[in-house]
This record gives sequence, structure tokens and C-alpha cells, in this order.
Amino acid sequence: MEVTYLFNSGFLVHCGRTLLVFDDYQDEAGVVERAVAAGDFDQLYMFASHAHFDHFDPHILDYREAVTRYIFSYDIRRTVRGKRFPQEQVVYLQRYSTWEDEHIHVESFSSTDCGVCFRVTLKETGRTLFHAGDFNWWDWSGDTDEHRQMAARAFQEQLGRLEGMQADVAFFPVDDRLEECRDKGARAFCAATDCGALVTMHSPNFPAWVPPQDFFGEKTPIPVWSPRTPGESRTFG
Repeated sequence: MEVTYLFNSGFLVHCGRTLLVFDDYQDEAGVVERAVAAGDFDQLYMFASHAHFDHFDPHILDYREAVTRYIFSYDIRRTVRGKRFPQEQVVYLQRYSTWEDEHIHVESFSSTDCGVCFRVTLKETGRTLFHAGDFNWWDWSGDTDEHRQMAARAFQEQLGRLEGMQADVAFFPVDDRLEECRDKGARAFCAATDCGALVTMHSPNFPAWVPPQDFFGEKTPIPVWSPRTPGESRTFG
């Protein structure tokens, strides 16, 4: 399973004869364009976790002839950008819903910001991926105590719905703007779930994050990748 970084929270995943593209709002390295031109796939699914500009951009409409399905969060439906897409080619997922065809099974979960998270199972290989979108523990150090407590409750409530979830690779925010709380959500997420590898995202203009020694607590450490250069790739077995 080859994963290539696009930018911010954007990734292309190539597994078998399937391409999955998540939150491609900017792809200056031309990763998706080259993959589509190469034609080394039978199906292509493009995901957008929510309507924020740094996760959803209508340039992905350029690939519509190659796309099997666009799989979007429910909030994109009402946007002007979303209405540009051929609606018969789009699946909109509400929170805590599912969609599948003969190749993939998709589950959605709520976010602590806008939109949804995705858990995708590739039926041919059984491999699973989790893309958090903007789900995170958004604990801003300069915020009021009330807002920080609200953020904690929202995160813990959603994390409870993910308890024990399995994924071969999980994409999760580690945002340096949160300063000392940058990895607070990722730490709790890894403790509560059963993931084979962690890929960090949503911090494109900062140095690569390295997990502190105690990050995994008593659990066995898993591979961590914090990509920074668009076009970087990593293969997960």
C-alpha cells in the first residue's frame, strides 16, 4: 500500500488496482495528475472530509472521467463548489453512515470541527484506512477555560465512538499551531484504537513532528510518518 503526500491533509493511496485520494485541495507536485495519466488502476475514489477550502477544492472535478465515485461529507452538498459536480457521481455521507460498492466499504464518523472522518476498507485486500479530516482535540492554549473544556468533551465523546477501531494506516492531525497541545489528540487516538501506522497531517508549514519518547505509553510503538514535501511517498506493508 503506497501512500503519497499531496499537501496539508491530502494523500493519494495506491493499493492493488485501486486509487484513493483524500482531501486534495492542493497538489503542486502533480501527484494525482500523474497517477491518473499512468492509468495503473481500475477504480478511483476521491474523498473530501468537509467543505473547508484547505480540504475541498473543485479542481478535482478535472478527474471526473476517471473517477468511480466522489465521496463527500454531507456539508459539501449545499456549497456552490459542490453543486458543480455531476451529482450522479457523488455520494454524500452523513455522520455515522456507510456506503459500499463491490470494491470498498466506507464508514463515516463525526468530527470535532466540520464534516466527517472516513474509515475505508478495500474488499479485495482487506486493508483498512482511517482519515480523520479535521477531527482532533482542538485545545488552543490561549482560549478560555470554557472553550477548552467544550473541546475536551467533544473530543472524548467522539473518541468513545472509535474505541478499539482497527486501521492499517491512520491519518490524523498533529497541528503545530496548537503548540504544547499539538499531539494531544493523536496521543489519545493512538491509545484508544488499534492502528498499524500513524501518518500525521494538517501542519504543512512547520518542521516534521517526531513523537516524544512516552507518546505511546504502555502500548507497542507503531511506525510514524510526518511528511512535509509534496510528492513524498511511503510504503506500508
